Amino acid sequence: MKIKTKKDRRNRIRLRQRRRISGTATRPRLAVCRSLTHISVQIIDDQAGRTLAAASSLEASVRAKFENGARGSNVAGAGVVGRVAAERLLEQGIKQAVFDRGGRLYHGRVRRVAEAARDAGLEF
Repeated sequence: MKIKTKKDRRNRIRLRQRRRISGTATRPRLAVCRSLTHISVQIIDDQAGRTLAAASSLEASVRAKFENGARGSNVAGAGVVGRVAAERLLEQGIKQAVFDRGGRLYHGRVRRVAEAARDAGLEF
């Protein structure tokens, strides 16, 4: 795979990470998907091939928790999404996860999702 664009580079990093990161039923993968305007998180059991929980800045229930200028395109909104995703997973009795940054840098909104999930009680 030749790297011609930034998207190609990110995809190559994402595939390299996915060779090492895999989610199980007891320790699922917390995958972050970030766009310019929104952020979403899926918690995936790769062995069974199913999503255990998810949270997105597009959901009305998540947007209702936004305050102090938080929205899907900033760090404050990413923190809310990470906290909601962790709470939904903890309700199912799962306390550990593997963090998958999806080829993005561990910086800004991606980092805030991880920190908020940890603050909510998730371990990774």
